[in-house]
Formats: sequence, structure tokens, C-alpha cells
Amino acid sequence: MMTGTTENAERRGTGKYEELLAHCKGMKAVATAVAHPCDDASLGAVVEAARAGIITPILVGPSEKVRRTAKESELDIAPYEIVDVPHSHAAAAGAVELVRLGRAELLMKGSLHTDELMGEVVKRDTGLRTARRISHVYVMDVPTYHKVFAITDAAINLFPGLEDKADILQNAIDFFVALGQKRPKVAILSAVETINPKIPSTVEAAALCKMADRGQIRDAILDGPLAFDNAISAEAAQIKKIESPVAGDPDIMLVPDLEAGNMLVKTLTFLSRADGAAVVLGARVPIILTSRADNKRTRMASCAVAALYASARAARAGLAES
Repeated sequence: MMTGTTENAERRGTGKYEELLAHCKGMKAVATAVAHPCDDASLGAVVEAARAGIITPILVGPSEKVRRTAKESELDIAPYEIVDVPHSHAAAAGAVELVRLGRAELLMKGSLHTDELMGEVVKRDTGLRTARRISHVYVMDVPTYHKVFAITDAAINLFPGLEDKADILQNAIDFFVALGQKRPKVAILSAVETINPKIPSTVEAAALCKMADRGQIRDAILDGPLAFDNAISAEAAQIKKIESPVAGDPDIMLVPDLEAGNMLVKTLTFLSRADGAAVVLGARVPIILTSRADNKRTRMASCAVAALYASARAARAGLAES
């Protein structure tokens, strides 16, 4: 029986996040606007990622508060630029503006509320919106599963409709393709694996699969509806006589709504000792979301996957221009 503490689990790890970090070696550090890094957890995450060569941070916040936090936490921030602003709201606006000016290719949340940062991101005239719906991805490292996988969307879109889910899926697919997975496998989750008009998520799952058949969703293998057991276990799918190219091996799991996704992520986190790195997609640049509850591995993985995605996007843009 496992009796170790969360700290022990952090030190032990599973090797999956470490593989992601290994991909960052030799990669050019990505310029990152950090909004209000004014506590030990957020500023510590920035310094760790910078020392690892993953990001080159621009710290946006009240300069005296940032320096005081660094001193109290014994963090060396001398190498990093500080953009002085009066408060967290101005920090969110300033960090977004650095992205709009092309000075940063990543945006990172510091010690401010997610809503405060995302409020600036989604502003129509001064934000970072694109034609694609903005969505959230948890990149999960579950000790009992053989690879990292994504759960989307468990943090931003409350009750997405069919068109919203198509965008949420394409965001996650593009993300995994950029990380090197050529045709990620997508499990579209519901309570059951059969189509039931009384359960709208099953009908939407079927529609999403047909959209993929017709090229409206690209570069992935989709299947659904799938109950969670059928998605995660090939044996469970076989017992139920479900023939699926996805069952037992999904890279991405699309949840029906935020409530289901949030409960799934927290169940895996607290009962299976899983870690969940967090990235927001669909804006002009990837957005790194970390929290005080994240351990070091999770914070570093959040930075790593966002930086890998930003670098892949920049490389594709360079090829398109040449």
C-alpha cells in the first residue's frame, strides 16, 4: 500500500514529464511575459523555468514588490527585465500588451486571479483573441497510465456546444501535433458508449466524429461516445464488444462540460497521485497557468509544454514565410 507523502511522490515522479523537459534541451528559450509574479510560488516557478533554459521571462508587476518577493524567497532575478506597473490589473494588461507588441511569445500567470488575466486576454480590441475559441488543457501524468494525456476543457468553457467542442478539440489536437504526436487519438467522453438522444453529449460525440470524417476536424483519430472505462481500458472496451482504435490508448479526452472535467482531474489528482500541467490554447500565444498548489514537476511541465508549442508554431510560421 502506498503511504508516501505528496512531496515524496513529487521527488519520485514517473519519468513522463521529464521526457517533455528533455525535449526542451537545445531549444531556444522562449520570451515570456509574466503577469504579477509577486509571491514565492509564482516567482519561483519563473526562475526555475528560466534556469532550465525554457523561458526568458519579462516580469510585469510592481517592481518593489517583485524585488521584495525575490529577496525574501532568496531568488536571483537580476538577469530578468522588470516592467513596473502599479497593481495586478495593470500587470495583466501590461503582459498582454507585450505579447501584442511581439516582445513575448508566451504569457504566464503569476500571483493574480486567473479571471483577472483572462479578462485582459479576451478583450476584443486589446486582447489576444483569434477566430478559434479559447480553451484549457490539462496535460496529465497519471502513474497508472502509460503516457501523458490531455483532458479538455476542465477550466474555461462551462457548457460548450457542438461548435465550441470542435474548436476545443482542434486546439488540443494542434497542441499534441506540435509536441510531436502525428495523429493523436481522441476519446470523446460521456456517461455511456451508445448514442442516446436523452444524453446530448452522446449525440455531439457522434457529430464530432463525423465532422472529423469530413475534414472539419483535422489531424487526429476520433472515437466517441466512450464512457471513461472504455476510453482508458482496451480490456473494458473488449468486454463490451466495442471495436475502437482509441480505446486503451487516448492522447486526448474531451469531457462533456467543465463540471465533469473538473471532477475527473481532481479525482485523478487526489486518488491516483496524478499531476496536471495547465495550458490555455486558442489565443495568439499559449498561456501558462500555474497555481500555488502545483508541485515543482507540474510547474516545470506547464512551462515546458507551452514553450515547445510556441517554438513549433514559430518554426511553422518561419517555414510559411520562406
